[in-house]
Amino acid sequence: EVQLQASGGGVVQAGGSLRLSCTTSGIDLDDYVIAWFRQAPGKEREGVSAIGIRAGWTYYGNSVKGRFTISTDNAKNTVYLTMDKLKPEDTAVYYCAAEDRSSVGILTLGIPVDLFDSWGQGTQVTVSS
Repeated sequence: EVQLQASGGGVVQAGGSLRLSCTTSGIDLDDYVIAWFRQAPGKEREGVSAIGIRAGWTYYGNSVKGRFTISTDNAKNTVYLTMDKLKPEDTAVYYCAAEDRSSVGILTLGIPVDLFDSWGQGTQVTVSS
């Protein structure tokens, strides 16, 4: 059974940093694509970043490129999202999701929400101005 647990959210001032963690169980990270999504009140869920570990690729949405970094610690079965230079518009509930890499391929144009079957609970990130 695939299980994902997101943590690390909090309240931070604009310009600050946070690191989110997605702890996984029941999967081999090398065989999966892990993605981070976020959803602000009244808005659709948005793909933020994704990583295909075995294939060696990462993807970032335009709104976070250059500010967010996705990384992994395979020994801990954990994927991180380091968020720097945070802006008030980054405020949202952040979710991590996993899908078999054979079903995803390499993402280059976006992160489709409906491509991912396994989801963790969200963690709230609030950026104050």
